[in-house]
Amino acid sequence: MGSFSIWHWLVVLVIVLVVFGTKKLRNIGSDLGGAVKGFKDGMKGGEGEADKKPDHLAAPGQTIEGEVKEKQKS
Repeated sequence: MGSFSIWHWLVVLVIVLVVFGTKKLRNIGSDLGGAVKGFKDGMKGGEGEADKKPDHLAAPGQTIEGEVKEKQKS
């Protein structure tokens, strides 16, 4: 009950090729590669956004003017 030998993996590979065919497996591989590439690009794009400061926050020493309203009672 140890690990499978190379012959077991070759039989599994042949069965997968017969069931799915090479064209469908190639399409699955290219779709998976595109998904991984898109994920990596998304991670690179997200790094810059985390470092940015929101525009609505005041810079140090800057005064924000506003109007104070009373709380409404429920």
